[in-house]
Amino acid sequence: MSRKSKIDPVLKIKAVEDILVGKKGVCEVARKLRVDESTVRGWRLIYLSGGPTALANQSRNKVYSKEIKLKAVRDYLDHKGSLRDISQKYGIRNKLQLRSWIKDYNTHGEIKSRGSGGGSYMRKTRKTTYEERLEIVQDCLANDKNYGATAKKYECSYQQVRNWVKRYENMGSAGLEDRRGKRAGSLPSRTKEEEMRDRIAELERKNRYLQMENDLLKKVRELEMKDRYL
Repeated sequence: MSRKSKIDPVLKIKAVEDILVGKKGVCEVARKLRVDESTVRGWRLIYLSGGPTALANQSRNKVYSKEIKLKAVRDYLDHKGSLRDISQKYGIRNKLQLRSWIKDYNTHGEIKSRGSGGGSYMRKTRKTTYEERLEIVQDCLANDKNYGATAKKYECSYQQVRNWVKRYENMGSAGLEDRRGKRAGSLPSRTKEEEMRDRIAELERKNRYLQMENDLLKKVRELEMKDRYL
């Protein structure tokens, strides 16, 4: 599929170079060329990652290898840079493309090439027992935290595996307990944040109990006063 642009490549290059030297701003260029500001930012990113020639019209969409996709996604998940930084590092034309890969990978744990450089085959989350989560985490740690391979092996999502490993590292095996639906404070605290949350929840319960006692005593006094005048 063709990706010809209505804007001449020479004008794109000149516009980006004006922005880079501070001669013009993104808003000014976008207004003059009658395009969105996000489009101009995209040109800038392409220029920075591939030089002036990268802004030339392309006969087809750029194809990214599975290896590049995985490296870019993992760099972002490991906080090694912003979307723009990582897009520039790997020569990704549009940070929205990187955002899409991250979303799919976080949710489903696997990226495979499909057609012209986009898309992925997805893996859904699934319910697990405590014992299964513990086995999955230990297997993942034994294999250098290969979240993607572990997710594929146990047929769960990348994000599930990553979250379980992080909780295990921070809280031990207790971090793998499913505490959804449990009343705050009914189980031992696993972190300082949970301890503080449980203390607050306990104080709120005590306050509600005292309020109920006060309301009851008030009602009793009202009934006693009423009886005296009968």
